[in-house]
Amino acid sequence: MKVLVPVKRVIDYNVKVRVKADGSGVDLANVKMSMNPFDEIAVEEAIRLKEKGLATEVIVVSIGVKQAQETLRTALAMGADRAILIVATDDVQTDIEPLAVAKLLKAVVDAEAPGLVLCGKQAIDNDMNATGQMLSALLGWSQATFASELAIEGDMAVVTREVDGGLQTIKVKMPTIVTVDLRLNEPRYASLPNIMKAKKKPLDEKTAADYGVDVSPRLTVVKTTEPAGRKAGVKVKSVDELIAKLKDEAGVI
Repeated sequence: MKVLVPVKRVIDYNVKVRVKADGSGVDLANVKMSMNPFDEIAVEEAIRLKEKGLATEVIVVSIGVKQAQETLRTALAMGADRAILIVATDDVQTDIEPLAVAKLLKAVVDAEAPGLVLCGKQAIDNDMNATGQMLSALLGWSQATFASELAIEGDMAVVTREVDGGLQTIKVKMPTIVTVDLRLNEPRYASLPNIMKAKKKPLDEKTAADYGVDVSPRLTVVKTTEPAGRKAGVKVKSVDELIAKLKDEAGVI
């Protein structure tokens, strides 16, 4: 069984994002970029499935700019077998929308015929949380979202999902789309020997036109602003004082 893992190049989660002065977007100049953390968890899970003998090949795919090669090489260094880069834009400021990404991934799935697609549940730059679900709809495959546990049992996948009320365990028929949550695993660090080996692993470069997909944006970003600053908290000496402040100052009771 092949496992396909889409990965996205995003601003590193440790970086404080700065908004451009004109509000047209975020400043990406000299900013460290890395693999989306949810996608990194998906790559780790795919590699673990291969180590258990449940997967024969792990393929990673990224859609965006040429610089995403670095992200794919990271996944290859972790243990993925080969990579596909779909260059869909030359502008690092352009974010390919989930529907276009899903259409491109469908074309890759049609070509590669994987038994499982493991996605991060969302990207930390736009928080869309839509690509996996859209891909499931386009393919007509089953889906399991927000996975915190995954087990393969024959032609079924048993997935424990994180939901508002706690945990939900479901069984879905494969092939399937699974979007992963943070608690699924702890991604490994790529060792130096594996980083060197990753340079020799195959990385195919395609374009959106090769798959006949129009990636023209359907959405327009009107304005980008930083979140409002939070006021400092205060300490209270008693429960009575707390209740008084909640009632008279906060107005919540």
